[in-house]
Amino acid sequence: MAPNGLGTEAWWAAVLAGTSGIGPLTRFDAARYPVKIAGEVDGFVDTDHLPSRLLPQTDRVTRLSLAAARQALDDSGCDPAALPAHQAGVVTASSAGGFEFGQRELQALWSKGGQHVSAYQSFAWFYAVNTGQISIRHGLRGSSGVVVTEQAGGLDALAHARRQIRKGSHIMITGGVDSALCPWGWAAHLAGGGLSRVNDPTRAYLPFDTAASGHVVGEGGALFVLEAAPAARARGARSYGTFTGYAATFDAPATVDTPLTADGCRLADAARLALADAGLNTGDIDVVFADAAGTRGADAAEAAALTALFGPHGVPVTAPKTMTGRLLAGGAALDVAAALLSLRDQVVPPTVHTRDLADDCPIDLVTTARPARLRHALVLARGRGGFNSAAVLSHGPGPH
Repeated sequence: MAPNGLGTEAWWAAVLAGTSGIGPLTRFDAARYPVKIAGEVDGFVDTDHLPSRLLPQTDRVTRLSLAAARQALDDSGCDPAALPAHQAGVVTASSAGGFEFGQRELQALWSKGGQHVSAYQSFAWFYAVNTGQISIRHGLRGSSGVVVTEQAGGLDALAHARRQIRKGSHIMITGGVDSALCPWGWAAHLAGGGLSRVNDPTRAYLPFDTAASGHVVGEGGALFVLEAAPAARARGARSYGTFTGYAATFDAPATVDTPLTADGCRLADAARLALADAGLNTGDIDVVFADAAGTRGADAAEAAALTALFGPHGVPVTAPKTMTGRLLAGGAALDVAAALLSLRDQVVPPTVHTRDLADDCPIDLVTTARPARLRHALVLARGRGGFNSAAVLSHGPGPH
């Protein structure tokens, strides 16, 4: 579920074509706000994806999540009802929960009184609501959970799901979807800082560029069906690739307002640990999907981490999120989807809009789709507050 495409193949075609989904906000009147653009998921009709009984109890983010989960299960060819009881679960990542639902019920509370607040407010706003609703709809009664690590969440959810597979679960639905494009959510985005104040969609979000001035917020993400490779092979499942390595580290800033710099950034450590988990060396990585924060300090810090790992211009680097904006918990999950499809099609998707690479970012930034021999991809993600996560995706079904 992405601002530049609904469904896997439509989105992937848009990514390879360099088609951006960033544009003027339409979900509410943003005329009085300093930032007026975002990456909105367009063309999603709730009633096409959900039964009417679910509409009163779900936020937009949950509706997007339910649709993504249904498509992932259909694509996997797996019928959860045919599995042993308690052997299928859900782990999702979330940063905002049902923010728009919460705003609506708060408005009812203060304008009309408590008797007008929906009983569904008790759970529809919650971070774990996507996990819960997916589990209920598909009868997934196995181990489930939610992680809240902002932009790093999509990778952390996959790692948690992998642990459940190793403990004996047959399948896990995992990944992340986020959406907080409403006035209350927008106030939080603005207060958090980091948003570009440039309202030209082609010049607002420019990671690694000399003109980088912040990021653009988007909504959406991706969900996956994760299972052990032998089980997938046994049932003839289509495999997009293997989740072969993961690690997470944490940066502890001196103060909340301290900008991220190369000093003290442990992103490179996360990548090294993920490579060790995968049993690979830096020379085995054929493409990096960057976190691409879009601020000068954070971009320089990530470039320094990449240079420390691979050397200057040592590996192709891309940031397809320049076509969607940063999707909070959905961002890294969508990058995993891009990495898997890159491995499938042997092509590196482009970074759009970045034109003038900064001198302190000596990386091989891919700006047009580039055919390449791809075996292993590294996905990097950083969440607000010091979270660093790294994942390695590999071509083929893998041994484990």
